[in-house]
Amino acid sequence: MSTPLSRRNLLRASTLGGLGIAFAGSAAAIAGPAYAHPKVAGYGPLVTDPAGVLSLPEGFSYRVVAEAGVSVLESGEFTPSDADGTAVFRTPGGYTLVNNHEIGGGEPYGVPALPGLTFDPGAHGGTTNIDVDHHGNRVREYVSLAGTHNNCAGGITPWGTWLTCEETEQRANAVFQFDHGWVFEVDPHDRSANLDPVPLKFLGRYAHEAVAVDPKTNEIYLTEDASGPNGLYFRWVPPKHFKGRKGELRKLALSEGGDTAGTLQALSASLDGVHITDLSQALTPGTKYDVTWVDVPDRLAVTTSVRKQFTNDQVTRARKLEGQWYGDKGVYFVSSYARHSDGSLNEHDGQVWFYDPKRETIELVTIFGVNPDPSVEGAYDGPDNITVSPYGGLILAEDGEGLSHLVGVNDRGETYPLGRNEASESEFTGPTFTEDGRILFANIQSPGLVFAITGPWGRKQH
Repeated sequence: MSTPLSRRNLLRASTLGGLGIAFAGSAAAIAGPAYAHPKVAGYGPLVTDPAGVLSLPEGFSYRVVAEAGVSVLESGEFTPSDADGTAVFRTPGGYTLVNNHEIGGGEPYGVPALPGLTFDPGAHGGTTNIDVDHHGNRVREYVSLAGTHNNCAGGITPWGTWLTCEETEQRANAVFQFDHGWVFEVDPHDRSANLDPVPLKFLGRYAHEAVAVDPKTNEIYLTEDASGPNGLYFRWVPPKHFKGRKGELRKLALSEGGDTAGTLQALSASLDGVHITDLSQALTPGTKYDVTWVDVPDRLAVTTSVRKQFTNDQVTRARKLEGQWYGDKGVYFVSSYARHSDGSLNEHDGQVWFYDPKRETIELVTIFGVNPDPSVEGAYDGPDNITVSPYGGLILAEDGEGLSHLVGVNDRGETYPLGRNEASESEFTGPTFTEDGRILFANIQSPGLVFAITGPWGRKQH
């Protein structure tokens, strides 16, 4: 997502203050592989797209599946603006994408407020479903959830649905009929299951970014993208007899006491018994912290924002907790950047962490040092959405300054460019692979393009 105070302005301000290159002299130690030359790993150099849209490695190609304000929904309106978190689900005829729209109100194309699918007529975000064939060709697109606010990322469930997250703490007012800051479940296959949208209030009301679900325990992990103070990493533990299957989250939310069903907790990290107040403290890949969990006093944030209900000695905070994805029997999650000016202990341009639920630890996988020149190819910054690649490693959607990329991280921790945005300086969002690994879907948020990317994925990487 993008914040009102852009990272470009933050970087410019810190540079003028003499702090912008504080880590530049030791970038190798701090960034580890983050500044690795593009030829070190990946599928080779990017070939500039003559159409000026999306540059990919040799042998790869893309097709545009949807474009905001150009492609048309089944109900007759244009594809909504600001495509963000996305998931792909297999269907008999191909695949269905569930596509978030991070619409806060000023975008040109909102999600149509269709009868039965709209939570709050005053909000213009939501999700659309895009049906494609086995080759990624567009078949149709239609509204699956409307009337939600600033739908940023989310996550897939083990039972084949999508959890879409509102990144906001918006209260009801003259425009909005209801409070916002919830998670909603979207069924990719059964549109009737999405009628009369139900917020999953037991997951808390705050600026949700992404979720990941443990298929073994059905515990749900949640990131918060917030500041003043910085956000938290959450875990929801379901009540005893909860069954992880379609319809059960909705049923739980509508049950007596459903607003506070299960237990919502915030992460607290420590090293050798010493509390860690801020994840930006870690500067070296391989840094590992022990994890405990602290119960949230008032998850509905009736009077006080959830993150403000804790003191810094109770929880571990991070600036810009963004995307996450379940894989390798744990959860990869991202802190997009940190600056002293936002209260962080150290500065960086992105961390990727791995949470191990069995050992109750988090480990720093990759860190990006502060990028002194975002216009330089190969110096990445601002990882946001994330997915685990079926070919090993991770795919990150860059939401930084200057050049914008899809960035691969291989099993050795080396970074490489997978795609470059030639259409704008907007962020990449929503990378997600089909289950057979043939197609990577990804978006450029503005002008609102959804791509199906194919190529020699199995080709041996450098």
